[in-house]
Amino acid sequence: MIIQICVGSSCHLKGSPEIVELLTKAVEEHKLQDEVTLTGSFCIGKCNRIGVTVQVDDEIHVGITRENFKEFFEDKVLAALNSGRE
Repeated sequence: MIIQICVGSSCHLKGSPEIVELLTKAVEEHKLQDEVTLTGSFCIGKCNRIGVTVQVDDEIHVGITRENFKEFFEDKVLAALNSGRE
């Protein structure tokens, strides 16, 4: 799985450094280093008024914040990885 975090100027101002940190910690806590590649991307092209844009494989998610990060990670990362294992 490849997760790209927008680090362009708009997302940077809306918290992309914090989302990068949260993703890094979550990947480590769930021991997913061999299954998940984290990368940065300059402007994914789906700017939103609130939060950061994150692309998980081919699916783009907008509005990722510290407040909704846990739900995003569980629903879009862990669930996708678990469904791929079945």
